[in-house]
Amino acid sequence: MRLDRASAALSDAGMPVAVAQMLDFHGGVLQIALPHGDPAKFRAILDTHFAPADLLVSAEDIREPQLFVSDMDSTMIGQECIDELADFAGLKKQVSAITERAMQGELDFESALKERVALLEGLDEEAIRQCLDERIAATPGARTLVATLKSRGCQTVLVTGGFHHFADPIAEKLGFHRVVGNRLGIRDGRLTGTLDGAIVDGATKQRILIEEMERLGPEAVSMAAGDGANDVRMIKAATYGIAYRAKPTLREKADGWIDRGDCTSILKLLQIPREEWVSG
Repeated sequence: MRLDRASAALSDAGMPVAVAQMLDFHGGVLQIALPHGDPAKFRAILDTHFAPADLLVSAEDIREPQLFVSDMDSTMIGQECIDELADFAGLKKQVSAITERAMQGELDFESALKERVALLEGLDEEAIRQCLDERIAATPGARTLVATLKSRGCQTVLVTGGFHHFADPIAEKLGFHRVVGNRLGIRDGRLTGTLDGAIVDGATKQRILIEEMERLGPEAVSMAAGDGANDVRMIKAATYGIAYRAKPTLREKADGWIDRGDCTSILKLLQIPREEWVSG
């Protein structure tokens, strides 16, 4: 019934498409032949009739990427590292509120990051290791996604506004080729409440994607995944930008979104057969 209503809505919007052309289910992922017409209107109709769903909208045939760049917190892992770390300092409520506003795009990322890090001054460095061991877990399907893409010759980069203390072991666990992140200031085994070096923000994420693409050449295909406002520039710069369980600020800018499945839904959207997935 949803197919009939969606087909009628597309026709009314000047984008007629036969139901048989419109939908093919692969493990719950929507695969749709894109009709000619206003892409924004097309996306709105899909959301109206199929949400929550996993979708990738492209005006051309979808191709496998030679570059995959992903955010870390709430994308490749299920948590926000700074929020969990703040919990050890008894400050999770204050820090989480700032994180949420930054992810929604209500606060400048750099200012919000510095404000949150300052609250952690004096925290024992050992809390980072304990937090990583006890609180941080990979998003379901993340290892399979990265391992499968790597097996097909794709360069993989984890780029985060979070911290190398978390990102380095997570990148190693998930199998990323490269990791880019911020560095917490530490002196005498305790956090200084400051950052060391340049801040990795949305502009940095975009720059890393562009630099990697320049190495691969003009014919290369890129894919980026993220969940918050800090990922918008990276998402828009990629051939395919994926919003993973994302905030509205990012979701409306993306070429596709994962609202229903796990990270392996990206493999389904790329039409990589399940028997060719690599478990990692």
